[in-house]
Amino acid sequence: MPALAEVLSTVAPNGDPRVCDLPTCPVCADSMVAAEASAFVSDNVVSYLWTCDTCGYGFVTKHSLRRFACN
Repeated sequence: MPALAEVLSTVAPNGDPRVCDLPTCPVCADSMVAAEASAFVSDNVVSYLWTCDTCGYGFVTKHSLRRFACN
């Protein structure tokens, strides 16, 4: 079975993840709780692999991380 993935961009309005910020499947609209995998793309970008448990559709999201300065 071939694996297909689509890259979707997400922009979170705040730094903390909330339930309403979690992705839903673009095919069947089922909500997703946890990504299957994650990887650092660069120093401040992380990509997440999501696969829908209901229909099997897969996609990738990318998130930019903010750096915090310690005093």
